[in-house]
Amino acid sequence: MLTLYIGNKNYSSWSMRPWVLMKQAGIPFEEVKLRFDSFSGDSQFKQRLGKVSPAGKVPVLTDGELVVWDTLAIAEYLAEKFPELHLWPRETPARARARSVCAEMHSGFSALRNLCGMNIEASLPEAGAILWRDHAELRGEVARIVEMWQELLGMHGGPMLFGGFSVADAFYAPVVMRLRTYALPVPADITAYLQRVCELPGVAAWISDALAEKDFLPFEEPYRTASD
Repeated sequence: MLTLYIGNKNYSSWSMRPWVLMKQAGIPFEEVKLRFDSFSGDSQFKQRLGKVSPAGKVPVLTDGELVVWDTLAIAEYLAEKFPELHLWPRETPARARARSVCAEMHSGFSALRNLCGMNIEASLPEAGAILWRDHAELRGEVARIVEMWQELLGMHGGPMLFGGFSVADAFYAPVVMRLRTYALPVPADITAYLQRVCELPGVAAWISDALAEKDFLPFEEPYRTASD
């Protein structure tokens, strides 16, 4: 049985990617959620995770004695283990493009990550408007994402980035959450894509679980003193 170790669903964007990928693709797995108490070396989170992964970060996938960490490595492992599911696009050029946009997400968009932390249960349009006004790098990164998504949706005909659901949609699902939470301005066709992603059963299940957590962590939300 595959086991996926994750953090809080409301906050953990990295955990969301493989969880949504597996849930949406119908891959059976056991979930182990490790609550974010802090990220210091002596925290319960780090102590428990350190027994599983040498990297000490979520997500972590285990398959028997095998331990796989890092979202890209997990996605590649799942694609190899379940080739019949076609988690990457079937055609070689599209597959290469999908890997490219996932790698861009994996290593880029630092302003969006740092300024707009994932927080599914919150609605922060006022904070989003201030961040949008004050940070040109944020506006630039969102413009890049919009350009990328429009090109892919146009090229492959939707409803997902490469036609059907793929690793790419799972990788960008946390971006969808951020754009919605902070009400960052995007065109109507991108708003429609955001809605389609949220309606995917795997994404909807993650959102439902995140809303049910009711676990406000102040160190994850320096912009407010309590959840509403």
